[in-house]
Amino acid sequence: MKQTSRSAGRRGRRPRPRSAALVALVTAGALVCLVVAFRPGAHSADTAGHPAASTAGGSRQTPDPGRATASGSTSPTAGRSPDPTLSPSVTARPSATSARPSASDAPRAAATAASLAGRIRPGVGYRGVATTYDAGKGDGSCSYGPGDDVLTAAMNHTDYETSKACGAYVLVRAAGGATVTVLITNECPTGCAPGQLDLSAQAFARLANLSAGRIPITWKLLSPGTAGTVALRYKTGSSRYWCALQVIGHRNPVARLELRSGGGWRPLPRTAYNYFLAEDGGGCGGTVRITDIYGERLTVEGIALRPDAVQPTRLQFARH
Repeated sequence: MKQTSRSAGRRGRRPRPRSAALVALVTAGALVCLVVAFRPGAHSADTAGHPAASTAGGSRQTPDPGRATASGSTSPTAGRSPDPTLSPSVTARPSATSARPSASDAPRAAATAASLAGRIRPGVGYRGVATTYDAGKGDGSCSYGPGDDVLTAAMNHTDYETSKACGAYVLVRAAGGATVTVLITNECPTGCAPGQLDLSAQAFARLANLSAGRIPITWKLLSPGTAGTVALRYKTGSSRYWCALQVIGHRNPVARLELRSGGGWRPLPRTAYNYFLAEDGGGCGGTVRITDIYGERLTVEGIALRPDAVQPTRLQFARH
């Protein structure tokens, strides 16, 4: 540029023949530099090896802070398609209410339920008869005590299975199509045949006239849509030397109860009166883990060793 303006300032002066070719050559070179400098994309050579600052749509791309190189430094991903071989890591939270299993998990969930459920299994229909009894205030072999729910039932001795049926919700259907959902709170003695349900008068009346006394039914396990939260209760007389613990208000039947003890989990045996028993007191008053028949676990901390006190949690099993 300087040389161009300089030659313009000498206009009118007769240059010597030898310098004329030199001036023409310099002028031509300057013009070429100007053309190259202002050509679109001329600065791409200055940014070789770096990601473009903007996309065709004009939005700025920034390095992806979530993808790191092998050395641990973050590498920019501007202009790249997502790598289908990379997936974000998932951190499992302590189960409060687990997410519903996906379709791919269904076979495994079904197998788990079958192994934990015992005699009463999800998705299986049962056939028997319904009778009726005076349920009184709702107390029974499950040791829940008096309750407000009048739609209850006593499970036959065989399917009661040492209180495994306690707290289960069962959908009962009569031959005419009428249905009622009942909560298992009691055990029907050995005179009740497998498949038989002894219903409260209020529940039986939903299916037939009480005067019928005995009707054929089918029934199946239910995981209800509406439920509160799980509660725990230590039995009267419990201490750190001996304790019995009960689960109340669970949406799905409980398969196992464990206490944190000695750096591990200690499973407790279940009694026919629906308490889990620690005869030597190991783990009593500590962290509790409850598993339902679908394999979901709820871990409960901070439950005080207060006998005969219903202590609610903020947890509940998932619906199935």
